[in-house]
Amino acid sequence: MSMTTQPPPPNKWISWLSQIYSSGNGPVLGTVDVQEIEDKAREVMKDNSIAYQYTSKSAGTCSTDDANRKAFERWKLVPRMLNNVTLRSIETTILGMKMCSPIFIGPVGKQGLVHVDGELATARAAATVGVPLIVSSSSSRSLEDIAKANGPNGQRWYQFYWPRSSDIALSILKRAKENGYTALVITVDTMIIGWRSHDHCIGYSPAGHGFGVQQGMADPVFMKRHGLAPRHERPKFPFNQENIRKKAAAGDEETKQSMFLASQWLAETGSGIFRTWEDLQFVKDNWDGPILLKGIQAVNDAEKAIDMGIDGIVVSNHGGRQIDGALGSLDALDMIMRSQKVLDAQKSGKLTVLFDSGIRTGSDIIKALAIGAQGVLIARPIVYGLAIAGQAGVEQILMQSICDLHVTMGLCGYSDVNDLIGKRDELLVKVEYGIGTRALVKSLM
Repeated sequence: MSMTTQPPPPNKWISWLSQIYSSGNGPVLGTVDVQEIEDKAREVMKDNSIAYQYTSKSAGTCSTDDANRKAFERWKLVPRMLNNVTLRSIETTILGMKMCSPIFIGPVGKQGLVHVDGELATARAAATVGVPLIVSSSSSRSLEDIAKANGPNGQRWYQFYWPRSSDIALSILKRAKENGYTALVITVDTMIIGWRSHDHCIGYSPAGHGFGVQQGMADPVFMKRHGLAPRHERPKFPFNQENIRKKAAAGDEETKQSMFLASQWLAETGSGIFRTWEDLQFVKDNWDGPILLKGIQAVNDAEKAIDMGIDGIVVSNHGGRQIDGALGSLDALDMIMRSQKVLDAQKSGKLTVLFDSGIRTGSDIIKALAIGAQGVLIARPIVYGLAIAGQAGVEQILMQSICDLHVTMGLCGYSDVNDLIGKRDELLVKVEYGIGTRALVKSLM
């Protein structure tokens, strides 16, 4: 029998990695190490360190953010050898949308804090790489401008912070649908902003000073209420809260109006009203497309979403930004994916399960999929790439994440990313290092 074999044909992801070596120049961000990228973003923003901390910090002592990473560290991959995985596919379909990989750009607000192009650069990068974009309600650009940057072929969903007034809520939903946002992601863990001590210490509030309220400024119903036409703003970079306050105190009418409108928009989207399961019917009645709930962490809530006929959930703790002392998001996913009701709904296509909070590497993606997620959201690394190199930086974060997934999946012995989903018992063991590791690993095999 001949042992001669043909090498696999080149693909977009491995070719990207090969180009780094053939060029001799290294990647755009100067590294693919996620910690080094974060450190470099901090250095780039050293003259705007308050904005960097606003992006990087979490609620309270940041213990939930730490728990997110520790949860990943406890789960270890068990690779399988001598499988023919020469040809590999990471393509998948989620809620009828064909995707080049199971990766989404998660919704991150106020991206204009870290780069002059803000969300427009991220939207262009998403379209260039072919990754779906979930746009935040607290973006520093209007959903219309972001849609234009994402282009006619871009895949995009809209993340919905629920306004207090029904007419404004309906206007937002209408605008999103008209601008090519195909699914609605309702964030349910942020009815009020969490205890963010790093902001409280200095009274840092970009939204209160007109930054990150651009969806409101572009909304015709909201602006008509104040006798104004909608406007698609591009806030000044870098954001300087003290200068804005000084201008307002000096009587600058444009600044005073901007702060007033910001306060009125925050009264809509940050009113302190806690929506209920019954309230979801309003959105179901007025949105033509899939609806997902982002921020689900409890098994009972996942099961309630099924009962309500919700199309999907995003298991997430908001990157640790809402509740200090909460469980890691991967631990929440593990609990939820042990519910037979959830498993049955997922298998039948009634419920799509996505994961958010803590993804940094290809191995992280594989772990989340093996526990049961069908796709993952990447957020903070996107912002770090944006801060360092704008659109090109975001493109690198996406490319390295997908390439890492492609390589590591093969090394684990799998040829199709869809075959990873739900393979917890086959692919993972949970290990607590430092407490009799050898005995624990043996007991789990």
